[in-house]
Amino acid sequence: MVIIIGNQKGGAGKSTLTLLLANYLTQTKKCKVTVLDMDYQQSISQKFEKAKILENAEPYEVLAFGLSDFPMMADTIRDNPKDIVLIDLPGKLDDDGLIGVFKAAQVAICPFAYDEFSFESTIPFALVLKKINPEVHLLFVPNRIKANVKYEIKADVNEQLNQLGHVTEAIADRIDFQRTNTFQTPFNVQALLLPVFDRLFKDFIQPYL
Repeated sequence: MVIIIGNQKGGAGKSTLTLLLANYLTQTKKCKVTVLDMDYQQSISQKFEKAKILENAEPYEVLAFGLSDFPMMADTIRDNPKDIVLIDLPGKLDDDGLIGVFKAAQVAICPFAYDEFSFESTIPFALVLKKINPEVHLLFVPNRIKANVKYEIKADVNEQLNQLGHVTEAIADRIDFQRTNTFQTPFNVQALLLPVFDRLFKDFIQPYL
């Protein structure tokens, strides 16, 4: 199956969320995972190469790919439906190469924050995705949420996003997220992620496996 992680808004945390989800699926659920790093910064690929120097066997493969490379992967993905492919998307919507990726996805994860700029980037991403692939399960993940901040637009944002998909529980902002690599997730970070990832796995991933 294909899970895409994307949003037009830079700094939403999609690359980190992709990495954390890959660690969760391989280490906690023992799934076979491949990560396609299509983000322009390719931060996941860089972390993967650095971690290989220090560790032994990699728990999953990370491949640096451009959107134009996806068609040659599509047949392989369709022939291996039990394998999970996570795709970290570039932060834009103006590339026709996204159409094939959107159509291939069973699940889309869209991290966002409760601010005006993030919301205005999230809505176009969701609308375009649903127009291209009406059957995709779209999950909005409130990410890097600060515990001591009152988000006045939270209720209105959740109401609008729930009309397009499903808003998950929030993931709190912690400095420890920066210590995550392709081999491990810090223990205290795992505790923050489990409510979101366990629900994601039970409701949207396990039925495909």
